[in-house]
Amino acid sequence: MRPFLSIACLLLVLQSSRLLLGDESITRPNVVVILCDDLGYGDLGCFGHPTIKTPNLDRFAAQGIRLTSCYSAAPVCSSSRAGLLTGRNPNRLGIYDWLPDGIPVWLRIDEMTLPRMLRDAGYRTAMVGKWHLNGMFNLDQQPQPDDYGFEHWMATQNNAAPSHQSPVNFVRNGTAIGKQPGFSCQVVADESIKWLQSVAKSDSPFYLHVCFHEPHEPVESPKDLVDSYRKVALDEDQAQYFANVANMDAACGRIFEALEGTGRAKDTLVFFSSDNGPETLNRYPTANRSYGSPGPLKGMKLHVTDGGIRVPGIVRYPARFAAGIVSDEPIGSVDLLPTVGRLIGNKQPITKPLDGADASAFLSGKAATVARERPLFWWYYRAISEPRFALRDGKWKLIATWDGPTLMDRVADRFGSNINPKSMQILKTAKLKDFSLYDLNTDIGESNDLAQAEPEQFARLQKIAIEIYDEVQAEAPVWEGTQEYWARAKAKR
Repeated sequence: MRPFLSIACLLLVLQSSRLLLGDESITRPNVVVILCDDLGYGDLGCFGHPTIKTPNLDRFAAQGIRLTSCYSAAPVCSSSRAGLLTGRNPNRLGIYDWLPDGIPVWLRIDEMTLPRMLRDAGYRTAMVGKWHLNGMFNLDQQPQPDDYGFEHWMATQNNAAPSHQSPVNFVRNGTAIGKQPGFSCQVVADESIKWLQSVAKSDSPFYLHVCFHEPHEPVESPKDLVDSYRKVALDEDQAQYFANVANMDAACGRIFEALEGTGRAKDTLVFFSSDNGPETLNRYPTANRSYGSPGPLKGMKLHVTDGGIRVPGIVRYPARFAAGIVSDEPIGSVDLLPTVGRLIGNKQPITKPLDGADASAFLSGKAATVARERPLFWWYYRAISEPRFALRDGKWKLIATWDGPTLMDRVADRFGSNINPKSMQILKTAKLKDFSLYDLNTDIGESNDLAQAEPEQFARLQKIAIEIYDEVQAEAPVWEGTQEYWARAKAKR
């Protein structure tokens, strides 16, 4: 019996570390996600910025697939991050907007997340950088990063404070670590590299989730980089922004180099993107350095036109994906969980509806498009743009307004701000109206409404949009305790 048991054990080990896709046996990939904060579609050299130098990401894009129709899960930070980790539209999760410090809203613990799926499959997991998926960060009242599958984490609740320079608000595995010298993206890179080098010594696959604070305000950048842009920038603030993106690129270069140094880069899927589009210059008093570019797209952060949700996207997986490819196939951050799930041979049941799709066949060149059960879609109740809902199906983009308030700030004036009882009542009852249709292959700026010229496509997509909206609206939860939270917040003012 002993020889049989030895062979059986060996087969089990081999089966756990390799999977069969079609007739191709490959090692399960390591996974590295790098997410920027408010990086615009046009902010990288490889995406057309005329001034900012991003040699590391440009080289990375040449080694992988540059995704020119890459979409975040939402036009705002907390919502986008929730969608990426779950493969689900954030409205299903109740992450309707960014989460202020102390608010009784968090990513629900019963959601399947990418780190939990990978941890349960034997992966080592770590998260470094901006968390922003609960209001009560590092407190027992709400779940923390380790509750979602991250065995190691070093994070902030929201932005680096007081700025990117010498941040003081990082917490490592539940313990505040105080003021950190240098700039936030390099602090994040330091921790990421240290963790990578430690886990690479084992045979376990790994998942590293890197969330830079850059280039979200308050922007602060190294003097030598700022000096290098002063002659080409409009003013000091724009030079600071350009240098901020360049500093983030340098941090990426260090992580890429460290990954190569582990000897495991070939078997690692790396996905680089942004949580949403660029901030509007001077939208609020401290947004004076928000010189991000949406490129040719319409709108900015907080819009459901493409400027708010279409972001830089690059994916590299040398063992399986081709190099030097530029693809305009619509890919969303919500696709990450089902795609990685397929690549690792995930056997865990996912009982809640996913809004992302498995893109592995497309990315490996075995399919012409991503097979989707439903189109990519977005719904943001506090959008600055008049449209609140958007849907993309192939080249077609459908957008719609709704019969709720045009600006949710009117509600905020009376009920606090952000996620509150009145806003949740509105988002649970408002209906879509005033649809329009655009062909993004010929009209990337969404300027020519084709609703009347393409009546069949318009009717088809309008029907799908209403069905999706009604389904998500019904699932969207109502959070208790927000009225008391905002009452306390107003009393402190």
